[in-house]
Amino acid sequence: QVQLVESGGGSVRPGGSLKLSCAASKRTFNNAAMGWFRQAPGKEREFVATIRWNGGKPHYADSVKGRFTISRDNAKDTVSLQMNSMKPEDAAVYYCAVDEPYALFPALDPLEYDYWGQGTQVTVSS
Repeated sequence: QVQLVESGGGSVRPGGSLKLSCAASKRTFNNAAMGWFRQAPGKEREFVATIRWNGGKPHYADSVKGRFTISRDNAKDTVSLQMNSMKPEDAAVYYCAVDEPYALFPALDPLEYDYWGQGTQVTVSS
């Protein structure tokens, strides 16, 4: 079992920035991919970004490309999501997830991921 805890959610104005963090209970991941998803009311869970634990180029949804940045800190067993130039449509509950071991990269389907956090709420309003 891997436990994931998201933090950093809150309210931000359009055009503002917010950074989310996800702490994992496992110190070392073997062939793992870390992902961020979001789910807004009335919508399906949506892929946001993913990165391999051991490195490589991250992958982003077109809707957030150029605005969001996913990163990892192997020493702290964390993965972060820096969100800039935020839009009202970015409002959602954000979840971090782990795909271990991954069969393909990037994995865009939530069903590919094995562990999930509880989620953190992000609102965008003026």
